[in-house]
Amino acid sequence: MKSPCTALAAIALAFAASQPAAAASDNVAPLLPLSLEELIATPVITASRRQEGREQTPAHIMVITREQMRDRRYKNLADLLEDLPGVDFQRGTRSAQYNNFAFQGHISNNKLLIMLDGVRIDHPAGGKLPIAENFGLYMARQVEVLYGPAAALYGADAAAGVINIITDKRDSPGGKIALGTGSFASHEGNFMVGGKLADRVSLSVGAHQQRSDRADLGSYYASDYPKVNANTFAGATVIPAGQRENYAGGISSNSQFMRLDLADLTISFYRNQFRSLTSTGDPTRYAVYDANNFWDTTLETWSGKYRFDISPSLSGETVVDYSTYEIDPGSRYVNVFTDFQNHGYDYSHARRRGIEQSLNWRVNDRHTVLAGIGYRDYFAIETPDLPQPYNRSASPQGQGMYYPNTNNTLPIVGSEISYYNWSGYLQWQAQWAASFSTMIGLREDWYSTYGSKLNPRVGAVWQALPGNYLKLLYGEAFRTPSAEEMLSAFGSFSGNQSGGLYTGSNFRVQNRQLEPEKTKTLSLTWDWRASRDFNLVTNLYTTRVDDVITTQNEAVSTQYIPGALLSKTTSKQNAGQERYQGIDIIPHWQMHLGGAWMADLWGSYSYIKGVVHDTADGIEWDQTNVATHKLKLGTTFRYKDWLTITPRLQWIGETTTGRKNSLVPGERLKTDAYAVASLHLGMHKLLDERLSFYVDVYNLFDQRYYNAHGSSSTVMLQVPQQPRTLMGTVEYRF
Repeated sequence: MKSPCTALAAIALAFAASQPAAAASDNVAPLLPLSLEELIATPVITASRRQEGREQTPAHIMVITREQMRDRRYKNLADLLEDLPGVDFQRGTRSAQYNNFAFQGHISNNKLLIMLDGVRIDHPAGGKLPIAENFGLYMARQVEVLYGPAAALYGADAAAGVINIITDKRDSPGGKIALGTGSFASHEGNFMVGGKLADRVSLSVGAHQQRSDRADLGSYYASDYPKVNANTFAGATVIPAGQRENYAGGISSNSQFMRLDLADLTISFYRNQFRSLTSTGDPTRYAVYDANNFWDTTLETWSGKYRFDISPSLSGETVVDYSTYEIDPGSRYVNVFTDFQNHGYDYSHARRRGIEQSLNWRVNDRHTVLAGIGYRDYFAIETPDLPQPYNRSASPQGQGMYYPNTNNTLPIVGSEISYYNWSGYLQWQAQWAASFSTMIGLREDWYSTYGSKLNPRVGAVWQALPGNYLKLLYGEAFRTPSAEEMLSAFGSFSGNQSGGLYTGSNFRVQNRQLEPEKTKTLSLTWDWRASRDFNLVTNLYTTRVDDVITTQNEAVSTQYIPGALLSKTTSKQNAGQERYQGIDIIPHWQMHLGGAWMADLWGSYSYIKGVVHDTADGIEWDQTNVATHKLKLGTTFRYKDWLTITPRLQWIGETTTGRKNSLVPGERLKTDAYAVASLHLGMHKLLDERLSFYVDVYNLFDQRYYNAHGSSSTVMLQVPQQPRTLMGTVEYRF
């Protein structure tokens, strides 16, 4: 059976062959960078759901262009996020979501809305998912990064902000194909092709595929991956040290994209898949490092957009979308929680479908009103650990499986949930004077599970002096509990009984009574355009999050399995409050070095200080997985339009882990500070000006460093990172 990438590649080749050849000069133009002045003037749409200049919105927003992504080698969303101001990014630390990150203090992807051309492409039911190589950027014209709560426009889960990947409507034929190979059996490729099929009809298709064995960290960090006995919680040795396996840590991903424009109708398709090992981030004494023990996720979204004009001042847009997410039934854990036996299979499925109608009314030159209504419904399935792969043709309650070591007397029952929400929003933007504007927005979401949630957003922009813009913004947002948080349950039985009941400990139990987290943020942004070649943006923010969902020990264990006696159980609970304050300072400078050489310098310094008030113990603990100080720098040196040299440097200060310091109340254990550099070379205009060649060197000086983890004693406190890695890529444009 052909893979989706193979099928799309065949379509792309047929499509390219049918198109007239483009002139070589047409393919050189996209290589030329925007001036800083042009970059600042690039219109954005994410902040207000309409096209506007950066200085017209009170929100702090960044734009990363196609040229910047190419020169800085942001090949996927993980690469881009890692280099953003205010982001703490931990690669390869989590067993299920693989990478972990904090966005101005907000932990994980389920608080950051990810969109493609204004349509959600993240988890349909608000859960966590891998943000890694699977989110390729080969189709992106630009990426807009909106900081701060945006629930007043976008609804649930836009608590930290919004990332919107913007693509092109292709009116002229053309495309590209890229192939790369590198260290540790790393291979990757992507293509993008598009053009006009008929009058007002155009098509773009693209795909990427990637795989890598990654470095044998057991060789580079031998003391962190010792071959020790694999013992159960009860102390029984299942795998002796002499029979332990070698380290394994490979990953693979692919994605497919299609955009069809039919006059005012746009139909889009997006799909991505990612696979990593469930031993990621676990010590060898608690997990088996085996390529067969994997976590495989697939995300798929279809959408349709229809744009129309009612009058010269009133326009509308109708959006319909359908999204699914699934964990491959073959995904499994083999670790201490499964007694190192092959009965840790997992399955999850989620579906979202929705429709939204918006209207944009330009009242006059000074006032604009945006309004909309929407409906979405959701469905999700979650299972406990299964002794064999989930049967898709049977219901969650009809799998016919039993908990191992219970003599086929305790049936395993999966769970499902359905719910829906209605929404309505209104936003008014007013230009009161040439130097002063305001924005007021309000959205109400009504959930069949949680009731009504009202979220305001209020802001103002003041041009205090020429080239100086001050932006003040207050916003509220909420994050709905995911099906995973409500329904997830796992654990295993040893076969021991008490009073005729099978005993089990360290089980995770369900909690369907979770409430949404609530976020309030106040931010002040100073956008100083000192000259045509220098821009400095400073963003200060303070945030409070109430009803934080955390994993807590149960005082009284929930007995949710008939015929069993459970102890030492945990569940997800609304059990805390987070507060953090921070500042991001973001300079950008372009300069002429002499002759044909130019330089594009960018960077950021970020400071954040946060606490988590844990209602379980009444103590205020350090915020998890953040470094108080972060410095990120980069420069692209450009010779004419055929050579680019881009060094990048990150210095990340001491980073808090998820593990509490038992000796110092309020303090978390930390990883050491580190500095890591990368170097990216690009040679262009080769082979009739159609070929580019890239060399990427990651961890240039081959440092040994760690990313923070450590949420419990059964995972690593800090996870070793990759040694020096090289990639070479050839890209051909046509």
